Amino acid sequence: MSEHNSHDSHGHEQHGSLKSYVIGFILSVVLTIIPLVVVLNDMMERTGTLIVVLGTAALQFVVQLFFFMHIRETEKPRWNVMALIFGLLIMMTIVIGSIWIMLNNAVAH
Repeated sequence: MSEHNSHDSHGHEQHGSLKSYVIGFILSVVLTIIPLVVVLNDMMERTGTLIVVLGTAALQFVVQLFFFMHIRETEKPRWNVMALIFGLLIMMTIVIGSIWIMLNNAVAH
């Protein structure tokens, strides 16, 4: 058969290697265990715990994108990143707007 590169015989791109998946899995497990240990052992005060949980969640998001969703392995990764940023912008608008409405929704009695 022909030489294997980043495309299979049907022209579709292949996904990551086993090594890539194992590294992604290990990073995901570590990024899950860190906040779990911090929260269960009361290692920090509320603000520090919140920073650790949010920080590891953001890192977990990046690991998922790069190791499992292969965000940069397409022919035009810039469009994938732009679509992702647009989706995140829409999501943040909805979440922040919802929180703002809930906090400022004083019902007159």
